[in-house]
Amino acid sequence: MDRLALYTTWIGGSSIAGALVIVCFTLGYYSFWAIAGCVIAGAIIAYPSGKLISRMIKRWDPAWDSRRNAPKPDLKRRRD
Repeated sequence: MDRLALYTTWIGGSSIAGALVIVCFTLGYYSFWAIAGCVIAGAIIAYPSGKLISRMIKRWDPAWDSRRNAPKPDLKRRRD
């Protein structure tokens, strides 16, 4: 897993778990097991969504070669 997928997994996992916890609180579930279930579901859903978002970002980036999973070598890059 690359760094972009790792970062999107962490952000997505916390967002998904937070949204599920809010839904549980709205429905009146305040037990530990309901919150733990939301956190576990968020962690399970976050891994595939992080990889999917990372692949979409890389596919839409014109400076990234998605077949080689590396930057395109013919672009001139400057470091200022």
